[in-house]
Amino acid sequence: MRLLTHNMLASNVRGATTGYPLKLEATKFVTKEVELNADFLRGLLPKIDWRALVAATRALGLSELLPEEQPSEEEIFAEGAADVDGSAIRRIHHALLEIHVQEGSLVCPDTNRCFPIDKGIPNMMLHEDEV
Repeated sequence: MRLLTHNMLASNVRGATTGYPLKLEATKFVTKEVELNADFLRGLLPKIDWRALVAATRALGLSELLPEEQPSEEEIFAEGAADVDGSAIRRIHHALLEIHVQEGSLVCPDTNRCFPIDKGIPNMMLHEDEV
């Protein structure tokens, strides 16, 4: 599961008020290199909850990957930034698209219901009494 996916998921358990953001508890994650596409990131960033993304990277022990405050669009998409290692666009791309959580769980912030992640796939199925 990419952190992009994590950023979009919410719990629908009965009793959950928002069910978002899900707390990430990863026991295994891998990095898979993906070609950077600045236009894709430009369209995606307005839909991303920055605080949830930062919390997810911190939960993986990658506290230095992203700053607490989202960089400005000018900084992220500055000409030539995509070619510079460590630039804002490279770090955001890495966080969203190259980190894959393989094993662990997602925890609802309202109900503490755990949703397992197995082989990179989060199981968000609810039990009959949770609907």
